[in-house]
Amino acid sequence: MTTQRELLEAGQASFFPNYRQPDLVLVKGEGDWVVDHEGRRYLDLIQGIATNVIGHAHPRLVAALKTQAEALWHVSNLYWNEPAILLAKRLCETSFAERVFFCNSGAEANEGALKLARRFHHDRGAPRQEILAFEKSFHGRTMGALKATGQPKYHEGFEPLPGGFEHLPFGEEAIFERIGEQTAAVIVEPIQGEGGLIVPPPGWLRRLRERTEAVGALLILDEVQSGIGRTGTLWAHEHEGITPDILTSAKSLGGGFPIGALLARAEVAASFVPGTHASTFGGNALATRAALTVLEVLLDEGVLEASRETARRLRAGLEDRLVATGKIEGVRGVGLWLGLEVPGKATAFRDAALEEGILVNALGADVVRLAPALTLGAEGEAAALEGLTRVADRL
Repeated sequence: MTTQRELLEAGQASFFPNYRQPDLVLVKGEGDWVVDHEGRRYLDLIQGIATNVIGHAHPRLVAALKTQAEALWHVSNLYWNEPAILLAKRLCETSFAERVFFCNSGAEANEGALKLARRFHHDRGAPRQEILAFEKSFHGRTMGALKATGQPKYHEGFEPLPGGFEHLPFGEEAIFERIGEQTAAVIVEPIQGEGGLIVPPPGWLRRLRERTEAVGALLILDEVQSGIGRTGTLWAHEHEGITPDILTSAKSLGGGFPIGALLARAEVAASFVPGTHASTFGGNALATRAALTVLEVLLDEGVLEASRETARRLRAGLEDRLVATGKIEGVRGVGLWLGLEVPGKATAFRDAALEEGILVNALGADVVRLAPALTLGAEGEAAALEGLTRVADRL
């Protein structure tokens, strides 16, 4: 039998060196927990980077994928398939959108959104190239999405990146004057995820929507990480009562199975005519069946509503045990998407958590990200509070 050490050595010898994984190989997941090759159990509070929204190996998701795998996997977009049609219909019914385009990831969805925005203005005989984005944002690793990302450290060594982009301070009122009649689109995360779980001031997104409408610019909401229930509503922008022109989704949409989606108003979507944009694997039957099942679990089984109460208890427990006692400086975020403020200690906190059997993620040097499943159970919730308290005591 291959040992964990042998697997680690094979991985380190074979993979590109662009990741820094800890020395464990995960082999099984169930609900809030994962198990490594040597049988050690870990509480998963990052869930595939806010992706496994209904936990590991949810019975309904497993059953749906098994059934679909025995029927049809992939036929490309040369032909219709039933799960894709049903998913598109459900997404339109539960959002502002009138049209949906499927792809494979958040970066691919954002690339499509940027293309669609420029094509929309081109089709009206008044081309606009300018894309405004925000400092500390993150939109993906492909060239257009990378340029939209407002973190220069990710740009280094990949220049020249596409032109026509500018980054503005996130959450500030002064930026509205910069949005004008040459602006094709503004792309923004309702809550910045990779930038440190930064929540904008109340009303800021609403005023941003008003400004883009006033000058004829499109508003693209990147809900790749914030969407599909992560903040307690299906879409994070619902907290502000606004609607975008274009929205991007991925991560939690497939419950851990790769899928991305581009949602738009019909008038905007009409600019993607045959030949303008495509995705070979986008909308394949396995991925869309997974996503359809995720939505059914969240919306039809009351999971989304229950997650709000879980989030309230978890945050209250963290503030009582960690913030009030001075172990950490604060808790930020919305819903079951929380950041522990530990200035200068995020990496040390992450590593100590691993030793305690808890998986979390460091966002830079100052914030530890928690993104448990929305189905977080009582055992997992209690283990999280107890374990994170022990971790904080060690720092």
